Amino acid sequence: MKDMMRSASARRAITSAGLLTLVAVAACGGTEAADAREQAAADAPISVGPENVAVVERATLAVGPLISGSLTAEREATIRAEVGGPVLAVLVEEGQRVSAGSVLARIDDTALRAQMLSARSAVASATSSSATAERELQRATTLVQAGAIADRDLEAARNGLDAASAQLAGARAQLAAAEQQLGNTRVTAPFTGVVSARPVNAGDVVSPGTALVTIIAPGEMRLDASVPAERLSEVRIGAPVTFAVNGYPSRTFTGRVTRINPAADPVTRQVRIQVAIPNAGGALVSGLFAEGRVASEERDVMVAPLAAIDQRGVTPVVYRVKGGLVERVEVQLGMRDEQTERVELIAGVTAGDILLVGAAQGISAGSAVRIGPSGDAAQTRTTPATPAAPAAPTPPAPGSDTTR
Repeated sequence: MKDMMRSASARRAITSAGLLTLVAVAACGGTEAADAREQAAADAPISVGPENVAVVERATLAVGPLISGSLTAEREATIRAEVGGPVLAVLVEEGQRVSAGSVLARIDDTALRAQMLSARSAVASATSSSATAERELQRATTLVQAGAIADRDLEAARNGLDAASAQLAGARAQLAAAEQQLGNTRVTAPFTGVVSARPVNAGDVVSPGTALVTIIAPGEMRLDASVPAERLSEVRIGAPVTFAVNGYPSRTFTGRVTRINPAADPVTRQVRIQVAIPNAGGALVSGLFAEGRVASEERDVMVAPLAAIDQRGVTPVVYRVKGGLVERVEVQLGMRDEQTERVELIAGVTAGDILLVGAAQGISAGSAVRIGPSGDAAQTRTTPATPAAPAAPTPPAPGSDTTR
C-alpha cells in the first residue's frame, strides 16, 4: 500500500513538472510572436490620404493688393415724377426689361390738359392781336408818307406792334410749358435696361420729385472697392482685377481699373478705386459684395500650397515623398498669392514632386509612406490582426490522478 502511494506521488510530481515546462514554452513563444508582430508593424508603410499631399506644378501666379467692395451698375437712373397728381397706371414690374422711350407709368393729366387748352387760346388771341397791330403799322406808314398823319401816330403804331409781338411770344412760351408738363404725365425710360425698383402703385398721389421707377443697364457693371494706401503704388489705370462674388462662389470674374481716387479716406487710410466689369451674360447684379485682387505682377512659376511649407525654422523646408520614403528638403520661396494661398518655389523641388501637407508633415524623414485612396490628417499603419495566444493548460487539482 505504501509503495502504491509513493508511485502516485511520483507520477503527480512528473506531471506538474511537465505542465510547468509547457507553460514556459508557450510564454516564450507568445513573446517572440508579439515581437515579430511589432517589428512587422514598424516596417509597414504609413498610409497617407490624398487630402494630405500636394503636387508641385507650374502655373501662372499673380500677386497684388487685395480689394473688396460692392458691385454697382455703370448706368443707373431713378426716374422721378416731374408733375404732381394721382398715378393712373404703372406698366412695369421689378426685373422687367424695358426699351428706351417705353412708357413706364401714367399720371392723371386732367388739370394739365386744361392748362394746355387755355394756353392755346391765349396763343390764338395773341396771334390775332399781333396781326392787327402789324396792319395798323403798315397803314400808319402809308399815311405818314402821304402827310395825312403825324409821325407820333406812326410811333404809336410801332409800339402797339411790339406789345402785341411780346404778348404772342409769352403766350407761345406758356403753351410750350403746358405741353411739356402734359407730356411729363407719361413717364418713359431714358435708356434700355432692367427695372430694379418700382416703389409706387396705381392710385398713389405723387408730387414733383417722387421716385417712380429705377432702371439699371446690366451690360456694364463696376466694382467700387478700396485698396490700402501703402500698396497704392501697385495699382495703375488699366491693371487687371480678378474677384469672386458672394452670389457665385465657384466662379471668378475679371475687370480693369478705370479710376483711382486722388484722396485717401482719413479714417481707414484706404483709397477708393473703380473697376469696370463687362457683364454681357447679365450674371452680375448690383449690390453684391465682391473680394478680389489687383494683379500687379504675373509669372509662370512652380507653385505649391502654403500649407506644404514648414517655415518654423530659419530656412523653409518641405517634406517630399520620393521612392516611397519621406525626405526633408530645404526650399527657396518667391512670390506669394494670399488669395489662393499658393507660393512660388524657386529652388529645391521640381514640377511633379509630391509634398506632405497638414498633419502628415509630422511624419519623420526616412519613414516609408504609401499614398492611399483615402486617409485622415493623422498617419495610420496597416497592422496585422493579433492572433490569440495559446491557452496554458490547466494544472490538475491536488490529489487527482492524471494517469486516468
